[in-house]
Amino acid sequence: MQIHRKIGPRLQRPRFAHMMASLVLLGLAGSMWSSTANAQQRERTGQEVVATGCASCHEKGVNGAPRIGDKAAWAPRASQGLTALSEHALKGIRNMPAHGGNPGLSDIEVERAIAYMVNQSGGNWAEPSGGATPAVARSGAKIVQTQCSKCHQDGLNGAPKIGDRAAWTPRMKKGLDALVSSAVHGHGPMPARGGLADLSDLEIRGAVVYMFNADIVAAPTPPPATPARADPYRQTIAGTDIHLGIVRADALPAQQRQTGAPSGKGYYHLNISLFDSKTKAAIGDAQITVKVADPMGVESKTLEAISANNMVSYGGYFRMSGPESYTITAQIQRPGVAGVTEAKFQYKVR
Repeated sequence: MQIHRKIGPRLQRPRFAHMMASLVLLGLAGSMWSSTANAQQRERTGQEVVATGCASCHEKGVNGAPRIGDKAAWAPRASQGLTALSEHALKGIRNMPAHGGNPGLSDIEVERAIAYMVNQSGGNWAEPSGGATPAVARSGAKIVQTQCSKCHQDGLNGAPKIGDRAAWTPRMKKGLDALVSSAVHGHGPMPARGGLADLSDLEIRGAVVYMFNADIVAAPTPPPATPARADPYRQTIAGTDIHLGIVRADALPAQQRQTGAPSGKGYYHLNISLFDSKTKAAIGDAQITVKVADPMGVESKTLEAISANNMVSYGGYFRMSGPESYTITAQIQRPGVAGVTEAKFQYKVR
């Protein structure tokens, strides 16, 4: 018994020591796991993400990456809005791999890095705080309802009220593009992009047009096409009725002429009206780029949104002086509709 008592403790100490060591290791492992989990849960700021990853290429413009601080390089990219830029960064584009080569970055961290680089390059975006950016461009009505109405519904801080044509008309004098640019960069009390960094230029354009034409959005239905013969200046594509109108610039009534109307012969005013093919409601928040081509060359421009006779349409001036047949291509982008709708027409000057 005495031998057992003397030997017993000596035999048990190694087991006890091993058990204590195991508990310590488990405690350390748990602590390390907890620290790692907490580190993974803490989302980094845009500046942190850029400093530890993006800067390796964007600091000096490696492989064509837009250099941080280069306003000219970032401006056309920023005009696409955070949604488009995020998609490029998350999926990868040209020399940049998906997630900037760091799969450990969350989507929101990538978006914050983009916002930070835009702001360091002349932008004024609010860094995203959470959530996901929309996958498809939103309609002007949706943007106005969720954001713009906060000020424009009641005219807060001098903002022109939604549908107040008398207040909006003076702001439209320099053209829709100038007004959209003002909204993109911020003006007076209004922050850049209305305080939403993920709004693209197209979405802002739609919101401006919606607020300008709020009282005539429900326009009368267009005249039906003559059933006996197909109208060469009307097409229905992807649920959109597209109507083309052409008139000599000098034949337009003075009150219907757009700013910067050209003088002289050979100029024509092209007008495109859009309607939903099901509801026949006028579409006033699209962006339309038109190319007029003949064998000698191509003229391209973005049409301005205009309103006449309680109907929203889009117009612009083009030179068509030759006897050749002209190919008129309209590329239409609509908020809320993915992709670009393209319609082609043939026209010969008479």
